[in-house]
Amino acid sequence: MLDLFLLAVIAVIAWCVASDGAWGAALTMISVVIAGLLATSFFEVAATFLEQNIANSVEWQHRWDIIAFVGLFAAFVYGLRAATEQILPVDIEIHGMVFDIARWTCGLITGWVTMSILLTALHTAPLPRKFVGFAPEPGNRGGPIGQMGPDLKWLGYVHLMTEKAFRRGANGPIFDGATFPFYPGDEFRILPSFPIRYASRRDRYYGTAAPAAGGGTLGSGPRGPAPAASPGAPRF
Repeated sequence: MLDLFLLAVIAVIAWCVASDGAWGAALTMISVVIAGLLATSFFEVAATFLEQNIANSVEWQHRWDIIAFVGLFAAFVYGLRAATEQILPVDIEIHGMVFDIARWTCGLITGWVTMSILLTALHTAPLPRKFVGFAPEPGNRGGPIGQMGPDLKWLGYVHLMTEKAFRRGANGPIFDGATFPFYPGDEFRILPSFPIRYASRRDRYYGTAAPAAGGGTLGSGPRGPAPAASPGAPRF
Protein backbone atom coordinates (compact mmCIF):
# COMPACT_ATOMS: atom_id res chain seq x y z
CA MET A 1 0.00 0.00 0.00
CA LEU A 2 2.75 2.46 0.94
CA ASP A 3 4.79 1.78 -2.19
CA LEU A 4 1.73 2.27 -4.41
CA PHE A 5 1.25 5.72 -2.89
CA LEU A 6 4.94 6.57 -3.32
CA LEU A 7 4.97 5.39 -6.94
CA ALA A 8 1.83 7.41 -7.67
CA VAL A 9 3.45 10.56 -6.25
CA ILE A 10 6.60 10.05 -8.34
CA ALA A 11 4.64 9.33 -11.52
CA VAL A 12 2.18 12.23 -11.20
CA ILE A 13 4.85 14.77 -10.26
CA ALA A 14 7.23 13.58 -13.00
CA TRP A 15 4.49 13.81 -15.64
CA CYS A 16 3.36 17.29 -14.56
CA VAL A 17 6.89 18.67 -14.29
CA ALA A 18 8.10 17.14 -17.57
CA SER A 19 5.07 18.63 -19.32
CA ASP A 20 6.46 22.09 -18.54
CA GLY A 21 9.43 21.58 -20.87
CA ALA A 22 13.12 21.25 -20.12
CA TRP A 23 13.67 24.76 -18.78
CA GLY A 24 10.49 24.83 -16.71
CA ALA A 25 11.24 21.36 -15.33
CA ALA A 26 14.73 22.43 -14.28
CA LEU A 27 13.40 25.52 -12.51
CA THR A 28 10.71 23.47 -10.78
CA MET A 29 13.26 20.90 -9.63
CA ILE A 30 15.45 23.60 -8.08
CA SER A 31 12.40 25.25 -6.49
CA VAL A 32 11.25 21.96 -4.94
CA VAL A 33 14.67 21.18 -3.45
CA ILE A 34 15.02 24.67 -1.94
CA ALA A 35 11.41 24.62 -0.70
CA GLY A 36 12.00 21.23 0.90
CA LEU A 37 15.11 22.46 2.70
CA LEU A 38 13.27 25.52 4.02
CA ALA A 39 10.12 23.64 5.04
CA THR A 40 12.03 20.86 6.81
CA SER A 41 14.20 23.36 8.67
CA PHE A 42 11.42 25.69 9.82
CA PHE A 43 8.24 23.62 10.19
CA GLU A 44 8.83 22.98 13.91
CA VAL A 45 9.21 26.73 14.49
CA ALA A 46 5.95 27.33 12.62
CA ALA A 47 4.18 24.50 14.47
CA THR A 48 5.23 25.93 17.84
CA PHE A 49 4.00 29.39 16.78
CA LEU A 50 0.62 27.98 15.70
CA GLU A 51 0.33 25.99 18.91
CA GLN A 52 1.04 29.03 21.07
CA ASN A 53 -1.24 31.42 19.19
CA ILE A 54 -4.15 29.38 17.81
CA ALA A 55 -4.81 26.10 19.64
CA ASN A 56 -2.78 24.06 22.11
CA SER A 57 -5.08 21.18 23.02
CA VAL A 58 -3.53 17.70 22.96
CA GLU A 59 -5.10 16.95 19.59
CA TRP A 60 -3.90 20.15 17.98
CA GLN A 61 -0.42 19.78 19.45
CA HIS A 62 -0.14 16.67 17.28
CA ARG A 63 -1.74 18.18 14.18
CA TRP A 64 0.27 21.36 13.83
CA ASP A 65 3.50 19.63 12.80
CA ILE A 66 2.23 18.05 9.60
CA ILE A 67 0.04 21.07 8.83
CA ALA A 68 3.06 23.37 9.16
CA PHE A 69 5.35 20.99 7.25
CA VAL A 70 3.12 20.45 4.22
CA GLY A 71 1.80 24.01 4.28
CA LEU A 72 5.27 25.56 4.29
CA PHE A 73 6.46 23.21 1.57
CA ALA A 74 3.53 24.06 -0.70
CA ALA A 75 3.88 27.79 -0.03
CA PHE A 76 7.63 27.81 -0.70
CA VAL A 77 7.23 25.81 -3.93
CA TYR A 78 4.53 28.17 -5.16
CA GLY A 79 6.49 31.28 -4.21
CA LEU A 80 9.79 30.12 -5.69
CA ARG A 81 8.19 28.88 -8.90
CA ALA A 82 6.26 32.13 -9.31
CA ALA A 83 9.47 34.09 -8.75
CA THR A 84 11.36 32.12 -11.39
CA GLU A 85 8.54 32.76 -13.88
CA GLN A 86 8.98 36.49 -13.33
CA ILE A 87 12.77 36.37 -13.52
CA LEU A 88 12.92 34.16 -16.63
CA PRO A 89 9.54 34.19 -18.41
CA VAL A 90 10.77 32.63 -21.69
CA ASP A 91 12.20 29.22 -22.56
CA ILE A 92 15.64 28.64 -24.03
CA GLU A 93 15.56 26.65 -27.27
CA ILE A 94 17.60 23.42 -27.13
CA HIS A 95 18.04 20.30 -29.26
CA GLY A 96 15.04 17.97 -29.30
CA MET A 97 16.85 14.97 -27.80
CA VAL A 98 18.41 17.07 -25.05
CA PHE A 99 14.99 18.62 -24.45
CA ASP A 100 13.34 15.26 -23.77
CA ILE A 101 16.20 13.89 -21.67
CA ALA A 102 16.37 17.06 -19.58
CA ARG A 103 12.65 17.39 -18.93
CA TRP A 104 12.15 13.76 -17.94
CA THR A 105 15.30 13.66 -15.82
CA CYS A 106 14.27 16.80 -13.96
CA GLY A 107 10.71 15.49 -13.70
CA LEU A 108 11.80 12.20 -12.14
CA ILE A 109 14.19 13.92 -9.73
CA THR A 110 11.44 16.32 -8.70
CA GLY A 111 9.04 13.42 -8.22
CA TRP A 112 11.55 11.52 -6.09
CA VAL A 113 12.38 14.55 -3.93
CA THR A 114 8.69 15.40 -3.45
CA MET A 115 7.95 11.79 -2.50
CA SER A 116 10.83 11.83 0.01
CA ILE A 117 9.56 15.05 1.58
CA LEU A 118 5.97 13.78 1.86
CA LEU A 119 7.24 10.52 3.35
CA THR A 120 9.21 12.57 5.88
CA ALA A 121 6.02 14.50 6.70
CA LEU A 122 4.28 11.21 7.55
CA HIS A 123 6.58 10.91 10.57
CA THR A 124 4.84 13.98 12.02
CA ALA A 125 1.26 12.85 11.32
CA PRO A 126 -1.07 12.22 14.31
CA LEU A 127 -1.37 8.55 13.40
CA PRO A 128 -0.22 5.27 15.01
CA ARG A 129 3.45 4.34 15.00
CA LYS A 130 2.75 1.96 12.10
CA PHE A 131 -0.03 2.54 9.57
CA VAL A 132 -0.81 1.43 5.98
CA GLY A 133 2.65 -0.04 5.58
CA PHE A 134 4.50 2.96 7.03
CA ALA A 135 6.92 2.49 9.90
CA PRO A 136 9.73 4.74 11.16
CA GLU A 137 12.22 1.93 10.48
CA PRO A 138 12.65 1.32 6.71
CA GLY A 139 13.26 -2.38 7.31
CA ASN A 140 9.74 -2.75 8.73
CA ARG A 141 8.02 -1.28 5.69
CA GLY A 142 6.43 -3.27 2.94
CA GLY A 143 7.87 -2.76 -0.53
CA PRO A 144 11.28 -1.88 -1.93
CA ILE A 145 10.78 1.89 -2.21
CA GLY A 146 9.81 2.34 1.42
CA GLN A 147 12.61 0.03 2.52
CA MET A 148 15.14 2.21 0.69
CA GLY A 149 14.40 4.90 3.27
CA PRO A 150 14.09 7.97 1.01
CA ASP A 151 12.78 9.93 4.00
CA LEU A 152 15.89 9.16 6.05
CA LYS A 153 18.09 10.09 3.11
CA TRP A 154 16.25 13.40 2.83
CA LEU A 155 16.67 14.04 6.57
CA GLY A 156 20.38 13.29 6.21
CA TYR A 157 20.65 15.70 3.29
CA VAL A 158 18.93 18.51 5.22
CA HIS A 159 21.14 17.82 8.24
CA LEU A 160 24.26 17.97 6.05
CA MET A 161 23.22 21.19 4.32
CA THR A 162 22.42 22.97 7.59
CA GLU A 163 25.64 21.71 9.16
CA LYS A 164 27.95 22.59 6.26
CA ALA A 165 26.62 24.85 3.52
CA PHE A 166 24.05 27.02 5.31
CA ARG A 167 25.30 27.15 8.89
CA ARG A 168 25.74 30.62 10.37
CA GLY A 169 29.13 30.46 12.05
CA ALA A 170 30.60 27.68 14.18
CA ASN A 171 27.69 27.76 16.65
CA GLY A 172 24.80 28.20 14.23
CA PRO A 173 21.75 25.91 14.50
CA ILE A 174 21.74 22.54 12.73
CA PHE A 175 18.55 20.76 11.72
CA ASP A 176 17.95 17.79 14.04
CA GLY A 177 21.30 18.60 15.62
CA ALA A 178 20.66 18.12 19.34
CA THR A 179 23.84 17.22 21.23
CA PHE A 180 24.21 14.60 23.95
CA PRO A 181 27.15 12.76 25.54
CA PHE A 182 27.38 9.06 24.62
CA TYR A 183 28.28 8.28 28.23
CA PRO A 184 28.78 10.28 31.47
CA GLY A 185 31.79 12.53 31.15
CA ASP A 186 31.90 12.28 27.35
CA GLU A 187 31.95 15.38 25.16
CA PHE A 188 28.67 16.45 23.62
CA ARG A 189 28.11 14.94 20.18
CA ILE A 190 25.44 15.56 17.53
CA LEU A 191 22.84 12.78 17.66
CA PRO A 192 20.06 13.14 15.04
CA SER A 193 16.80 11.87 16.51
CA PHE A 194 13.97 12.98 14.19
CA PRO A 195 12.47 9.52 13.43
CA ILE A 196 12.89 8.36 17.03
CA ARG A 197 11.32 11.48 18.54
CA TYR A 198 8.25 11.42 16.32
CA ALA A 199 7.79 7.64 16.54
CA SER A 200 7.89 7.87 20.34
CA ARG A 201 5.42 10.74 20.29
CA ARG A 202 2.98 8.77 18.14
CA ASP A 203 3.38 5.81 20.51
CA ARG A 204 2.54 7.95 23.52
CA TYR A 205 -0.34 9.71 21.80
CA TYR A 206 -2.02 6.43 20.95
CA GLY A 207 -1.21 4.88 24.33
CA THR A 208 0.96 2.10 22.92
CA ALA A 209 4.10 3.07 24.83
CA ALA A 210 4.85 2.45 28.49
CA PRO A 211 3.44 5.20 30.77
CA ALA A 212 5.93 7.82 31.83
CA ALA A 213 6.90 8.34 35.45
CA GLY A 214 3.91 9.81 37.25
CA GLY A 215 1.42 7.51 35.53
CA GLY A 216 0.37 9.56 32.50
CA THR A 217 0.86 9.45 28.76
CA LEU A 218 1.02 12.31 26.34
CA GLY A 219 -2.59 11.79 25.40
CA SER A 220 -3.83 12.00 28.99
CA GLY A 221 -3.98 15.78 29.14
CA PRO A 222 -2.71 19.05 27.66
CA ARG A 223 0.98 19.83 27.93
CA GLY A 224 0.55 23.57 28.02
CA PRO A 225 2.19 25.92 25.53
CA ALA A 226 5.45 24.70 24.05
CA PRO A 227 8.60 26.78 24.53
CA ALA A 228 9.73 28.90 21.61
CA ALA A 229 11.78 26.92 19.12
CA SER A 230 14.72 28.12 17.07
CA PRO A 231 15.38 26.96 13.48
CA GLY A 232 16.62 23.38 13.56
CA ALA A 233 15.91 22.91 17.27
CA PRO A 234 13.73 19.91 18.31
CA ARG A 235 10.17 20.93 19.18
CA PHE A 236 9.81 18.39 21.99
